[in-house]
Amino acid sequence: MALFIHLKTVSQLRGRGDRIAKVTFRGQSFYSRVLENCEDVANFDETFRWPVASDIDRHEMLEIQIFNYSKVFSNKLIGSFRMVLQKVVEENRVEVTDTLIDDNNAIIKTSLNVEVRYQATDGTVGFWDDGDFLGDETLQEEEKDSQETDGLLPSSLPSSLPSSRPGSWPPGEKSFRRAGRSVFSAMKLGKNRPHKEEPQRQDEPAVLEMEDLDHLAIHLGDGLDPDSVSLASVTALTTNVSNKRSKPDIKMEPSTGRPMDYQVSVTVIEARQLVGLNMDPVVCVEVGDDKKYTSMKESTNCPYYNEYFVFDFHVSPDVMFDKIIKISVIHSKNLLRSGTLVGSFKMDVGTVYSQPEHQFHHKWAILSDPDDISAGLKGYVKCDVAVVGKGDNIKTPHKANETDEDDIEGNLLLPEGVPAERQWARFYVKIYRAEGLPRMNTSLMANVKKAFIGENKDLVDPYVQVFFAGQKGKTSVQKSSYEPLWNEQVVFTDLFPPLCKRMKVQIRDSDKVNDVAIGTHFIDLRKISNDGDKGFLPTLGPAWVNMYGSTRNYTLLDEHQDLNEGLGEGVSFRARLMLGLSVEILDTSNPELTSSTEVQVEQATPVLESCTGRMEEFFLFGAFLEASMIDRKNGDKPITFEVTIGNYGNEVDGLSRPQRPRPRKEHGDEEEVDLIQHSSDDEGDDGGDLASVSSTPPMRPQITNRNYFHLPYLECKPCIYIKSWWPDQRRRLYNANILDHIADKLEEGLNDVQEMIKTEKSYPERRLRGVLEELSNGCHRFFSLADKDQGHSSRTKLDRERLKSCMRELESMGQQAKSLRAQVKQHTVRDKLRLCQNFLQKLRFLADEPQHSIPDIFIWMMSNNKRIAYARVPSKDLLFSIVEEELGKDCAKVKTLFLKLPGKRGFGSAGWTVQAKLELYLWLGLSKQRKDFLCGLPCGFEEVKAAQDLGLHSFPPISLVYTKKQAFQLRAHMYQARSLFAADSSGLSDPFARVFFINQSQCTEVLNETLCPTWDQMLVFDNLELYGEAHELWDDPPIIVIEIYDQDSMGKADFMGRTFAKPLVKMADEAYCPPRFPPQLEYYQIYRGNATAGDLLAAFELLQIGPAGKADLPPINGPVDMDRGPIMPVPVGIRPVLSKYRVEVLFWGLRDLKRVNLAQVDRPRVDIECAGKGVQSSLIHNYKKNPNFNTLVKWFEVDLPENELLHPPLNIRVVDCRAFGRYTLVGSHAVSSLRRFIYRPPDRSAPNWNTTGEVVVSMEPEVPVKKLETMVKLDATSDAVVKVDVAEEEKEKKKKKKKGITEEPEEEEPDESMLDWWSKYFASIDTMKEQLRQQENSGADLEEKEEADNTEGLKGPMKGKEKARATKEEKKKRIQSPGPGQGSEAPGKKKPKLDELKVYSKELESEFDNFEDWLHTFNLLRGKTGDDEDGSTEEERTVGRFKGSLCVYKVPLPEDISREAGYDPTFGMFQGIPSNDPINVLVRVYVVRATDLHPADINGKADPYIAIRLGKTDIRDKENYISKQLNPIFGKSFDIEASFPMESLLTVAVYDWDLVGTDDLIGETKIDLENRFYSRHRATCGIAQTYSTHGYNIWRDPMKPSQILTRLCKEGKVDGPHFGPPGRVKVANRVFTGPSEIEDENGQRKPTDEHVALSALRHWEDIPRAGCRLVPEHVETRPLLNPDKPGIEQGHLELWVDMFPMDMPAPGTPLDISPRKPKKYELRVIVWNTDEVVLEDDDFFTGEKSSDIFVRGWLKGQQEDKQDTDVHYHSLTGEGNFNWRYLFPFDYLAAEERIVISKKESMFSWDETEYKIPARLTLQIWDADHFSADDFLGAIELDLNRFPRGAKTAKQCTMEMAAGEVDVPLVSIFKQKRVKGWWPLLARNENDEFELTGKVEAELHLLTAEEAEKNPVGLARNEPDPLEKPNRPDTAFVWFLNPLKSIKYLICTRYKWLIIKIVLALLGLLMLALFLYSLPGYMVKKLLGA
Repeated sequence: MALFIHLKTVSQLRGRGDRIAKVTFRGQSFYSRVLENCEDVANFDETFRWPVASDIDRHEMLEIQIFNYSKVFSNKLIGSFRMVLQKVVEENRVEVTDTLIDDNNAIIKTSLNVEVRYQATDGTVGFWDDGDFLGDETLQEEEKDSQETDGLLPSSLPSSLPSSRPGSWPPGEKSFRRAGRSVFSAMKLGKNRPHKEEPQRQDEPAVLEMEDLDHLAIHLGDGLDPDSVSLASVTALTTNVSNKRSKPDIKMEPSTGRPMDYQVSVTVIEARQLVGLNMDPVVCVEVGDDKKYTSMKESTNCPYYNEYFVFDFHVSPDVMFDKIIKISVIHSKNLLRSGTLVGSFKMDVGTVYSQPEHQFHHKWAILSDPDDISAGLKGYVKCDVAVVGKGDNIKTPHKANETDEDDIEGNLLLPEGVPAERQWARFYVKIYRAEGLPRMNTSLMANVKKAFIGENKDLVDPYVQVFFAGQKGKTSVQKSSYEPLWNEQVVFTDLFPPLCKRMKVQIRDSDKVNDVAIGTHFIDLRKISNDGDKGFLPTLGPAWVNMYGSTRNYTLLDEHQDLNEGLGEGVSFRARLMLGLSVEILDTSNPELTSSTEVQVEQATPVLESCTGRMEEFFLFGAFLEASMIDRKNGDKPITFEVTIGNYGNEVDGLSRPQRPRPRKEHGDEEEVDLIQHSSDDEGDDGGDLASVSSTPPMRPQITNRNYFHLPYLECKPCIYIKSWWPDQRRRLYNANILDHIADKLEEGLNDVQEMIKTEKSYPERRLRGVLEELSNGCHRFFSLADKDQGHSSRTKLDRERLKSCMRELESMGQQAKSLRAQVKQHTVRDKLRLCQNFLQKLRFLADEPQHSIPDIFIWMMSNNKRIAYARVPSKDLLFSIVEEELGKDCAKVKTLFLKLPGKRGFGSAGWTVQAKLELYLWLGLSKQRKDFLCGLPCGFEEVKAAQDLGLHSFPPISLVYTKKQAFQLRAHMYQARSLFAADSSGLSDPFARVFFINQSQCTEVLNETLCPTWDQMLVFDNLELYGEAHELWDDPPIIVIEIYDQDSMGKADFMGRTFAKPLVKMADEAYCPPRFPPQLEYYQIYRGNATAGDLLAAFELLQIGPAGKADLPPINGPVDMDRGPIMPVPVGIRPVLSKYRVEVLFWGLRDLKRVNLAQVDRPRVDIECAGKGVQSSLIHNYKKNPNFNTLVKWFEVDLPENELLHPPLNIRVVDCRAFGRYTLVGSHAVSSLRRFIYRPPDRSAPNWNTTGEVVVSMEPEVPVKKLETMVKLDATSDAVVKVDVAEEEKEKKKKKKKGITEEPEEEEPDESMLDWWSKYFASIDTMKEQLRQQENSGADLEEKEEADNTEGLKGPMKGKEKARATKEEKKKRIQSPGPGQGSEAPGKKKPKLDELKVYSKELESEFDNFEDWLHTFNLLRGKTGDDEDGSTEEERTVGRFKGSLCVYKVPLPEDISREAGYDPTFGMFQGIPSNDPINVLVRVYVVRATDLHPADINGKADPYIAIRLGKTDIRDKENYISKQLNPIFGKSFDIEASFPMESLLTVAVYDWDLVGTDDLIGETKIDLENRFYSRHRATCGIAQTYSTHGYNIWRDPMKPSQILTRLCKEGKVDGPHFGPPGRVKVANRVFTGPSEIEDENGQRKPTDEHVALSALRHWEDIPRAGCRLVPEHVETRPLLNPDKPGIEQGHLELWVDMFPMDMPAPGTPLDISPRKPKKYELRVIVWNTDEVVLEDDDFFTGEKSSDIFVRGWLKGQQEDKQDTDVHYHSLTGEGNFNWRYLFPFDYLAAEERIVISKKESMFSWDETEYKIPARLTLQIWDADHFSADDFLGAIELDLNRFPRGAKTAKQCTMEMAAGEVDVPLVSIFKQKRVKGWWPLLARNENDEFELTGKVEAELHLLTAEEAEKNPVGLARNEPDPLEKPNRPDTAFVWFLNPLKSIKYLICTRYKWLIIKIVLALLGLLMLALFLYSLPGYMVKKLLGA
């Protein structure tokens, strides 16, 4: 659907002037071109087109406005015309002539004539115009003409152009503007950089220069200010204007699948709140299949490990990012048993890699139990996880003393936006069926079977395997089936949202030997879900996904098997699988739930076939217009090309293609089908059915040149066509195409803006505004288009949800783009550009459709029935649609394809050579839409049908014969190339260029030994025959391929890189004159594989040879170089305009030259060459003795282009002069851009040049500052506040004391004798952390506040008052913070007032610009440039360094420069440089510590020591190695005497000590001392913050600040320094003030100027002219690198270097920075009583509850030193009495709040290892059992630095005290020294909740070792100072040890009466028994009377 407006004329205009028209419909406006000098009639004759997505309503309006155009002022409206489109909708074509109305709605005389046409949707409009579809190219032209390029070219195209050609179209109707067609940079292949040299031509230049655009923008803007004008209408700058060709992709090599180096480092710091009683936890870290374990900590629920693990991998990125990192805690693991899992946490490597800085730092991982999902969390593990690829450098957040007990909830190990409470969920992956599987085993057995039994089986036994989050599940195997049906679902249970991004679904073939993958598909969960508040859970399908992999023909060993595993780009269709995915969040409280997370496989409900969409017949057509650049290996056999889509068209396989039903026609479809050329009749009978033709006829290639062949298609172009059936899911592809269109436009625009910034064109911000406006329009457009076919039955839930979320995203993006557009200002362009890049990523992400429909199209080149090379084109790019935005970007266009080798064969150099270059036309759409599938082909052909006799005109042609051909001549102006690839071992190349056009190729000459050849050569290609209409070639010439080679004397030339270009076309009837001709030189980026490999500066023109033959062509004039033979140079109009420049070279010296051919370099010389001219340095006579040059400055004059961007590179070569006049090349360096060396005279009006008037820089602090306090510095340049007189301060204090004011609890002043260098260091690190925090916060503020002044304000120095306020707020925050203190200090604790130094988190060089303020270092290279696999990096190729500098300026210079005082002409521009004679220097290296070293030993640790090399000095500090430490503190200084320049490269290395064998290098860092020594930043000895003569902050430099200041003033020719009155100094026009007295050791005060001199030095950058930032006192952090693992950091080293010249006074002794020795303490703990202990045991006799209590205690980490009290047996009330004393001696580092333990790690350890652990006392209560293990009852852990104060009585002691829920004052034993009280003991119950299990009364007493010695006490209740025995109840004893006692107590006390009663009863019974016993006897006696 489209609306066409043909604006013909406007007549009866008044006056004479330039006219322009603006046509608006539906809010979108187009401008016409400007008609200059019109009188009364303006003959516009232009057509505008609006593609419309929804039908035009009869009430819609069209508006046309006519303006008088002004270049300077805003345009003036003449009148406007509005029209309701009712009649247009009814009749489709209306011509109107009507008058205009002016601003006041009054009719004016001027009238206009316009024709409006409306082409509605298929078939809705009554009649077609014959011209609309047949043979009317114009309309197709319009159709393609992209609306963005409409309109605007300042007369660079004569409007008569198209119609002035013979045989062209009738004027009026068809002279559509081709906006910007002339813009050569049409395919952003080259980058347009017009020259400034050329005198401004009268006519505007061919390239739309920004200035012209601005004029246009201004006059189009209706008088708006130029800044708000949109450039959307002027995007012709680099839009791909071509309408029949699409862009080729320049990067050849597949980027995926290539293995890379990765390193995963995990630090396990500690675990907390582990669930379980008295456990011995071990943490297991698992990455992929590698497992590593920490050591075991005994009986604790919060173990502290601080262990570092590193895993190294060499795999491809895809494999790496899918690996799972699993952290699990295991309870009581030992050699014999594997232990029980407490809980685990897992995430994939990709999640970590996508974090900022690729790491999580100090975050808590939540543990959960995978076997019991109803249970809650199982504890937390605090860890750092980082993933480093080659070349990533990780900034480790600075590790200072981590006292911050960070709140766990706020620092969870989860990516942004993932909720802390993750729920369990089930992931159902439903596998329905598959189709089109390949044959997977040999047909040998099958044939035998078939012969005997007659059964014919499918040769594949497929099943599906699904991998997710480290688990896998698989479906059943379907035997022998190419179309298996499963209907099964694989169910995973995992936490939601999962931290694993991808799910892998793989079809595998079951085999008796080993199963192999048939195809793999990855489901990216981010693409099928949305975590926003209106988001949706992951859902997919039921939908088909296509799988690609290796070629389908079965071989026993498939070399491309990796492709089937999903690694690398698949080269063939393998199968398609119908699957679905859904997620259900589980309610874990539900009792029926199975609680295991094992993978389950169950049956799934089958779905209807139609649910994935109605089957439609699709038609794919392709025409091969050219096949060239065929690799010579394939040149001998006939070649054929095969095109396949899915399995359709694949003839080699011999597989029957899936039998698809012909779609039955329903009644509704009748007319639709009939409309399209009665296709139903043609295809009615089977005989007439259209068979597919999928491959071109075989043809023998012909030779192009010695590397490449081509196929001689000439005028006969073979075609292919394929019918295929697919579910109709075009809507998905259409939506993706709309998004792609928006993204492509955005990308193009952003590239433009970047290009403009890079080439410093004016007004990039306007272009960016245009881009943003275009983006917001595109986003709005998406709404109207994407919302169609909502009711489609086969739309899945994902389709609906994705559409909703895309709409939301685009809506917000459109609004953001609008608001951004308003904020784009000149100075914010770069920031906004970055934000726009995010838009681009988001669009690309949204455009990637997770549910596939039509498979991709593969084009294979086949020779001898073997598949050689392929190209793959996504089907969405070829899909046809009637709506322009939905059209695929390559549909009905000629696409240039470069075929590549499949799979691994395409890696490396093999992948760089082009296998073949195709010019291919492709069209894909529904068969019923195929009426104009030929519409985009170049015109002028006749179709050749397969079935001539049938005469069916609807059959597609099998070939096209071109009847029209044009003759052309191509001129390639090859000027120069730069920064090429070094292909020879000398480090240079012998480059030449090959230019390919159609089937011809030519070479430039070979230039020897250069990386920056200036060929200056014109190549002429004659007799080029191009097929098609002339005007189309004018728009869309074929592309030119330029390849750069290195000529070798032996063997064939080496490929060095390739680039593409499009020529500028001149037709025979065009004049060869400006603005379009002659063409301009421009830069083309050269690619080698995916890497850039230089630039080519060239221009190309394609000239039509008219009827008069070559005589009409512009003459090839220009000097023919007689010396160079028949080589024609680039003609004058094209080559750049030159002017005279002088290049001055400073030769300083050569360093570190390596041997050449085993011989040492002895007499080197440097040759400098630029543009054919050059200069040689003086010869160094003995390199060993003095490698510096004796003549420092030389110069030469050279003609360089005036345009700086075209300056040729400058080559530096070092040669060694050997005996007998021989020279050897040592190494070379090419300075690719001279820009940074161009001399620009200083701007004398700038404020820092202003030397009149005084500027007072007050150093007086604004608030009284505490003694020794300094402000938090916001950056290195902020004001320093210098110490004030202490006297004022004392007064202040006294006043306060008098008034009794206490502001905050005064902390005792740190005793100066207590302070050492480390105090200063740790204070500085805290400051640095604080700064980082503030930067983050201020960064967030800056985002909100757009304006510049804010940014200035925030960067400026923070004033004292604000500082005070800030710290107070900090304090408040800290005090309010829940739980133990956050931040680096304890709550309410003030920062100690210390002097600080600057801690740089990176190398000092990066802060100070490599110290190249005047002396530059150029690396000399030799040897071939490495590609990825040989890995010879720049460092390995470096053979030495040249030190010197360059200065380039136009001659003659302005007069005033040479007139300055003291100008020395021998030094030219290099005034005031020091002498380069050898100088002796004392180098003092201070090494503070190393962090995160790479483990070097098997146990995952290292034994590091320092090794230092400088010249011949080699210090190895081997005896002081630090055992088993990855974060060693060295704290050492080394003094080395060196003489510059011979010894100037300092290497500080960390080695790993080994008992046997050689020590391994862990990593090293190299420091160039010479640049530091001579730098104006004065990097010899850092300037301290304050000046003091004693104490920890003593001044280190032998020169005092005043001496340094005097010297700097003298060297910089600055007036000063003038001291006086006291406390004031004047330098130039700046005055510095500050304190004027200093205190010595004895407290005496003396007057001094040093403080003010120091304040002047700290602000030296403010001094006019000579000022620059001086290096402060600092510690720098340098990465350690290991040459064996290039690019991956092996840890960091903190150090600093001082240098003192030996001819100056000697410096003092080195600072003592040796690590603090831990202080020895003794902690005495007396356990008095326990109470309310839970009763565990049942009594043996009586069943009563009781407990046998004892208390166990240890100081955290020293479990082996645990001490137990005696047992209080048989406590019936939970009360226990002990009076028992523990003694814990320990070593403690107060600064780090850590206990230091040294112990052997195991019995095999050679030496003791030092551990640092937190100072925590653990008290536990146990129930003693004699015959079984003791039962653990409860515990409490007290951090000795901050633990809750004990309760006074047992009653007041509650469980909340330990849980931190009530505000209990926290105390530190190191301050209180003695604490007594009751503490609660806790344990977890069955529900994992804490419960109170007892209370303990204890007393803690801390003494230093000396105090303890003076006042000894006994352990337990022993002498000396014994404790009295506890008064225990009599019942407290062991029954089987004291049986009598137990009888006494058990029987006598409790059962006394019972026993008496029993005894009495027994007596009674006895009596009775005796009575009964004796009764008979007595009776007898009585009776007998005996």
